[in-house]
Amino acid sequence: MNADEEREFRAFVAARSRSLLHTAYLLTGDWEQGRDLLQTALASTARRWSKLRDRQQPETYVRRALYHAQVDRFRLLGWGRETVTDALPDSPGQAVDWADTVVQRHDIMAALRRLPKRQRAVVVLRYFEDRPDAEIAEILGITQGTVRSQTHKALTSLRAFFAEAEPSTTTSPSAASGRGAVA
Repeated sequence: MNADEEREFRAFVAARSRSLLHTAYLLTGDWEQGRDLLQTALASTARRWSKLRDRQQPETYVRRALYHAQVDRFRLLGWGRETVTDALPDSPGQAVDWADTVVQRHDIMAALRRLPKRQRAVVVLRYFEDRPDAEIAEILGITQGTVRSQTHKALTSLRAFFAEAEPSTTTSPSAASGRGAVA
């Protein structure tokens, strides 16, 4: 990589790292693993930077590298090493009364972790990054029909996850007694 290419690459990294890190976090479910994943993808991109034909769209290349690096991690580490629990462990210094947004984020991440890797990637690219089917298909190297079918399967799984979780999390006095609210 010559000096001009290195400047281009550094400018790209400075401009897009935050967005790419967010994507990596959503793919892995962990900030540290997301940082490692992004570093892997950026190192791969740096090695090939001078050979990239379309310098106007390096982000697509990096996102594809993120996805493929995550797939490789799944293959190396194996699926299902995460331990699912009903409640978060107690942590010193944290208030018992959690904000609703924190609980929602936790629930969303738990639901995303349960999805297979391709479905998770499709959901992240479509709903968290607002990318169209054609771009998702290009990034993941699949057809648009596969994007749509994976989206359908993922949404069905997410709905089922939240339907299972809902009765246990919403126990209002009227629901507990079996009486509905009367207007």
